Amino acid sequence: MVVQEDALAGAHGGSGARRTYTHREIMEIMSGLMLALLTSMISTSVVATALPTIVGEFGAQDQLSWVASATLLTMTASTPLWGKLSDLFGRKRMFQVALGLFVAASMIAGLSQNMGTLIAARAVQGLGTGGLAALTQVILGDVVEPRERGRYSGYIGAVFGVSTVGGPLLGGFLVDTSWLGWRWCFYVCVPLAMVAFVVIQRVLRFDHDPRDARIDWWGALTITGGASALMLMLSFGGHEFAWNSAWAYGLGGASAVLFGLAVLAERRAADPIIPPRLFRDRTFVLAGSASLLVGVSMFGVMIYLPQYLQIVKGMSPTMSGIMTTPLVVSLLVASIGSGRVVTRTGRWKIFPAAGLLLVAAGTALLSLLHTGSSDWIVGADIAVLGVGLGLSMQVLILAAQNASRPRDMAVTTSGISFFRNLGGSVGVAALGAVLTNRVRDEITGMLAASGVQVPPGGGLSLGTPEAIGHLPPALQHIVIEAFTRAMQSVFLACLPAAVLGFLAVLFLRELPLRSARNAEAKPE
Repeated sequence: MVVQEDALAGAHGGSGARRTYTHREIMEIMSGLMLALLTSMISTSVVATALPTIVGEFGAQDQLSWVASATLLTMTASTPLWGKLSDLFGRKRMFQVALGLFVAASMIAGLSQNMGTLIAARAVQGLGTGGLAALTQVILGDVVEPRERGRYSGYIGAVFGVSTVGGPLLGGFLVDTSWLGWRWCFYVCVPLAMVAFVVIQRVLRFDHDPRDARIDWWGALTITGGASALMLMLSFGGHEFAWNSAWAYGLGGASAVLFGLAVLAERRAADPIIPPRLFRDRTFVLAGSASLLVGVSMFGVMIYLPQYLQIVKGMSPTMSGIMTTPLVVSLLVASIGSGRVVTRTGRWKIFPAAGLLLVAAGTALLSLLHTGSSDWIVGADIAVLGVGLGLSMQVLILAAQNASRPRDMAVTTSGISFFRNLGGSVGVAALGAVLTNRVRDEITGMLAASGVQVPPGGGLSLGTPEAIGHLPPALQHIVIEAFTRAMQSVFLACLPAAVLGFLAVLFLRELPLRSARNAEAKPE
């Protein structure tokens, strides 16, 4: 099967009629997209379980958020750029470039000998992941009618579920296997990515008509710089420097200035990364805001839940991976089920509204966990969160795509993904600061109150979860209690984001899902 990219003219601003694809043709395309997406998403979830061990081996538990945030930052900043590049150079070419970046960065990450190299490799890995995630949604929007898109969005939700459940299990197995170790968390994705490349070469044979490339470099620079400055402030504030300091004010001011310049750059650019006209669309603004707030809760829980399970509950990496199963199964069922109902009924607003309420409930329940919480309680709490995420994520993208004009399909899709990833990257950085500062303050306070002495030679160094488990009982109790209280604060901090996301969804207007693929969306 050959997919002619001139038939996708609407996505490129053309006016030609766009062909309709059969279910079989769409599934052939989806097979390549889902395999590549599975590869990139496993790389995130497989590392999440191993992160406590990785940063502990390098003696840098306080830098865990930066290892995760480096990927999220570059993924966030590059997401809207991938959509524009695919308009200019073709979907398939950019998809393969993203996959190549991901493979190269995975190899470098596995060979890392220090935190600096690991963080840099993770940043490049984020570039590739951002491209794969954004372009999957863009291509899906090109070949599937809005009314039918919920059906296929459910498959993407299934990929997310499989990678989220399989990744932690695989990561735990690799870390617990002495002759493999955490470096294989990066190597294991490479063979799968190569298979994905071969499949994509066969099923995504797009014929692209070259155009003049007008890339909005100023927009890319200012958006990336603004997000980077904000994350640096949130990651290091209260730890490397005081909140009331020149560094904090400088980074905060730089972020505000760069985002302001980004607005000016986008208004003046011939082909802006995020066209300002999108922000005149109420659906885009509200769906983007809700996606940003969903990202805070989703990435926050995914990154920090393994620390609770391994440090507070004393689980092995493998068992902590198994404990994420309720999250994934519930997310998988909710995503596929809601997608099919949307396709059958054409009604979609109820799903993100109910989903955000469940996300709020899930984070509130997680904030009540303590050292004595049973595994059943933990599983039930994260299952509630999983249902909420499954009902929300894909439907918000669908709503924005449905309200966009065909020429804006790529930038709308990548824009919504950008906001979700921005919420995740900022959320991980901010929650990491909450965790680090709270752990430090709790340990300091409990040591002073108890009179327990730290053994000479750095006996209280927060290394791997296994090292914490070998601390003297009195010190171990203090560290575990400190992490328990800190994790409660982290999960509770996600609650306001979910509530605000729910309020944003309430103001969305439920436009009927379009069935004609070449029809322009009516302005709200």
